[in-house]
Amino acid sequence: MARRKRSVEVFSLSFLDCICCGFGAVILFYTIISAQSGIDRARSTDHLLAEVNRLEEEVLEGTRNLVVLRNALDKTESETASAAKRAQQLLAELKAQQIQMSAYDETSLARRQRIEKLKADIQALEAGTRRLEAGAASRAPAGQEVQSFRNTGGDRRYITGIKVRGKRVLILVDRSASMLHQDLVNVILLRNSDEAKKRAASKWRRAIDTVSWIVTQLPPDAQFQIYGFNTKAEAVVSGSTGTWHNANDPLIRARNLEALSALVPDNGTSLINAFTAVKSMNPLPDQIILITDGLPTQGKSPGFRKYIDAGGRARLFDDAVGELPDRVPVDVILLPMKGDLPAAHRFWQLTRLTRGTLLMPSKDWP
Repeated sequence: MARRKRSVEVFSLSFLDCICCGFGAVILFYTIISAQSGIDRARSTDHLLAEVNRLEEEVLEGTRNLVVLRNALDKTESETASAAKRAQQLLAELKAQQIQMSAYDETSLARRQRIEKLKADIQALEAGTRRLEAGAASRAPAGQEVQSFRNTGGDRRYITGIKVRGKRVLILVDRSASMLHQDLVNVILLRNSDEAKKRAASKWRRAIDTVSWIVTQLPPDAQFQIYGFNTKAEAVVSGSTGTWHNANDPLIRARNLEALSALVPDNGTSLINAFTAVKSMNPLPDQIILITDGLPTQGKSPGFRKYIDAGGRARLFDDAVGELPDRVPVDVILLPMKGDLPAAHRFWQLTRLTRGTLLMPSKDWP
């Protein structure tokens, strides 16, 4: 019997099982690998997130520290600016104090020199008095000195340029701020000081001494009046404007000098208001003695401009001269003021026009 030929099948069940098992193993392998990779990625991501969070905290901490540092820097800069401003103020105050001390030193030196000069004059007068008492046959005419100057026997003939010759003598005293000192810087410093320092200013005390000297030269039968003027003019004794005082009354003389010493120099200078006040007196004076230190700084009113130049002051002076009464001699005692060069020439013209005398005294007079 013939043998049946069997067909061979390549893809049998066993082979397919092996193939499927192999594919399954591969898929399982890749699944395991993929899971492991996911775990690794998760771990790496957690680490990176932790690192990011740490860096963010550091950035926030740095930002807070930066704000603190900026605030500290702003505060430091503000304190530095305040310290610099205070340092400038201290330097300005120190400079002002140095200028003031220099002025005080100058004043003290001038006073010491004046005292020494007065002592020498007193000794010379005492020696002369002893000589006169010992052998002089004649004395000076009586009635030329109503009181002693400074109660020290001051030499009334120390200056012979100014002669008190009138029967009605008007003494015009400039009491503006410039009478505090001959230097403008010191005038500004003293102008801002208290009233006691203003009254004690050496230049103002010199003006008061000058008035006191003039009062000692009044004839006993004369009448006198003392006007102080700055932006306005009025009698130094309250309520006596326009009237006359008897020169032979010691109480009236003392009252006028005391009232003058109580005045405080301030404000500008209006010479036209002073001369206008003279015209309102009845009877008019027959001699005017003007004590000042320079040209006026304003007219009848202050005006609109804060500063005035030399030409403007000269025009104000000319306007003031036009208000003077006719045929009244004006004697001028011009005290020093730095920078006011035209003043001497203008006041010399005034005294020449009115047949008066211009006196620019030395530092130790009166």
